[in-house]
Amino acid sequence: MYNLLKGKRGIIFGALDENSIAWKTAERVHEEGGTFVLTNAPASIRMGTIDKLALKTNAQIIPADATSVSDLEHLVDEAVQILGGKIDFVLHSIGMSVNVRKGNHYTNENYEFTEKGWNVSALSFHKVMQVLYKKEAMNEWGSIVALSYMAAQRVFPDYNDMADNKAYLESIARSFGYFFGKNKKVRVNTISQSPTATKAGHGVKGFDDFIAYSDKMSPLGNATALDCANYTVTLFSDLTKKVTLQNLYNDGGFSNMGVSQEILDHFKE
Repeated sequence: MYNLLKGKRGIIFGALDENSIAWKTAERVHEEGGTFVLTNAPASIRMGTIDKLALKTNAQIIPADATSVSDLEHLVDEAVQILGGKIDFVLHSIGMSVNVRKGNHYTNENYEFTEKGWNVSALSFHKVMQVLYKKEAMNEWGSIVALSYMAAQRVFPDYNDMADNKAYLESIARSFGYFFGKNKKVRVNTISQSPTATKAGHGVKGFDDFIAYSDKMSPLGNATALDCANYTVTLFSDLTKKVTLQNLYNDGGFSNMGVSQEILDHFKE
């Protein structure tokens, strides 16, 4: 390890189980010398195994509904107190679609479900940053990262309203990132990750088939959850102090491909 995050403090949202990107990121941050608090919605904490991660990384868990400003205010206050100072890094790894869970087609959305998913998956990112901004809780040259997916730019029919949520998430990163950078010297970026075998990912129809397709399309193959964790660590580190307002692809090259020989060979069979 390189001690890239020695002395840095943070908040990691969204660790659920050992397959989640937030979980892998927490492990890597710990290995690189960073300290942090873990947070998730109370229901997600009950569903997952975050206690195991907290024990392994010597982190405290602070339950918080990321759609609730009051919960976020309490989270930030507690994190600063527990960690002994202002925050250097934040990972927003939250996303859900009730329409996907219920099997509602994109052309037949339940709009109450749509609004709930948008609030959790995208607007919560604005709320997190607004609380951090107003409380002046971030250190200068801090780093905020949210996880996205290429469906924000291109059509993936079964990704449903999550594609809209990710597009909004990326816009928030740019818009709020301007003010955070200009006024607080804090950088804000999103990572557009390969389809990854997490609990949330498996909720998307045909997900296993799409993982296989993406792997064949990508010159380097799909990026794993650990690959994403490693990339996130670099964005939290001082090595990327001038990288902000970016949507950064961590997808083995998929985003720049038109077609691959492996896919063409498949259709020849």
